[in-house]
Amino acid sequence: MPGTRDYLVIGAIAALVTFAVTPLVTRLAKRMGWVVAPDERRVHKVVTPDVGGIAMFIGFFVAFVVARLWSVFDPLFARNSEPKGILLAAALMFAVGFIDDVREISAPAKVAGTVLVGAVLVYFGVTMFWFRVPFIDVYILSDQLQPLVTVLWLLGMTNAINLIDGLDGLAAGIVAIASGAFFLYSQRLADPAIGILSQPNLGPMVAILTVGICLGFLPHNFNPARIFMGDGGALLLGLLMAVSTSVVGGRADPNTQAFVGQTYFFLAPLFIPLVILGVPILDTLFAIIRRTAKRQGVAAADKGHLHHRLMEMGHGMRRSVLILWGWTALLSAFVLYPVFTGSGVSYIPIGGLMLMLALFTVLHPEIRRRSRQT
Repeated sequence: MPGTRDYLVIGAIAALVTFAVTPLVTRLAKRMGWVVAPDERRVHKVVTPDVGGIAMFIGFFVAFVVARLWSVFDPLFARNSEPKGILLAAALMFAVGFIDDVREISAPAKVAGTVLVGAVLVYFGVTMFWFRVPFIDVYILSDQLQPLVTVLWLLGMTNAINLIDGLDGLAAGIVAIASGAFFLYSQRLADPAIGILSQPNLGPMVAILTVGICLGFLPHNFNPARIFMGDGGALLLGLLMAVSTSVVGGRADPNTQAFVGQTYFFLAPLFIPLVILGVPILDTLFAIIRRTAKRQGVAAADKGHLHHRLMEMGHGMRRSVLILWGWTALLSAFVLYPVFTGSGVSYIPIGGLMLMLALFTVLHPEIRRRSRQT
């Protein structure tokens, strides 16, 4: 099976290709008019291309093909229909988002497209096998339930990433951190000494490719952004996160007793992404509640997201993004700590860092200055 170094090489290829192609996509977008202008619900001040998902998909595709041609990855591809399903699903998911970026399609149409992508994943076998209900039991998914669970998981992930994409570099940074953490998690589960995740499993490769395209895109997308990922990029990232988490969390051995004392970590391996992706998932829930209370559609745009609220407090765009990156990193560290240390006792360092970040968020000098002025 591929080693960590092999995965890192593939991730680096995805990053380099995405980084190199993004300026070309920027010029193409300006020529084709694939741009968004500032308005009352956007925070950017200049006309900006919003089809960065093109570069991200190219980076993913090239690195995926390199992995297919590299003999060390043969165990993942040989006699396995899942790689074809992942590649086709990624292309379709990107296409749905790209069409919305350049022509604007309705929310029901995007949902229908996502359901179609979920059907592709199911057809090629990219599904969960089981999941645990906390404190109850482990449930094996029947052939009838697999399509439903796959589609619902895909809808949840794509909407979470799409909703968090509101500030320069925010979504790309959060997904890079989350996918990096999940890559480490899945590699640990696949360790032969632990034997929790049976091989071959495409989850680690998809996770590291996700990290790569995000890191390659970030230099062009961080404030001041020269290009946005658009729905094409956001939906692609959601799809890749959905795939990596489902084939790891939904296939980890449900009968293992490894890591005694860390039962919470294996109580619901399928739901670990909810912790690692804590910031965008929380933001999604808040957005749904907020828009329902206002009798708005769930897909309606507003300035009530967590990142917008941080800016209203007085944090600038860059600092707001860095704060949310920090929370994602700390949540990831909280989940990964017991896996690599074998101990669930010493959470003092992580708890201390969380307290420091919370105090920084609410007591920053700029916040106090603004409070005195009001």
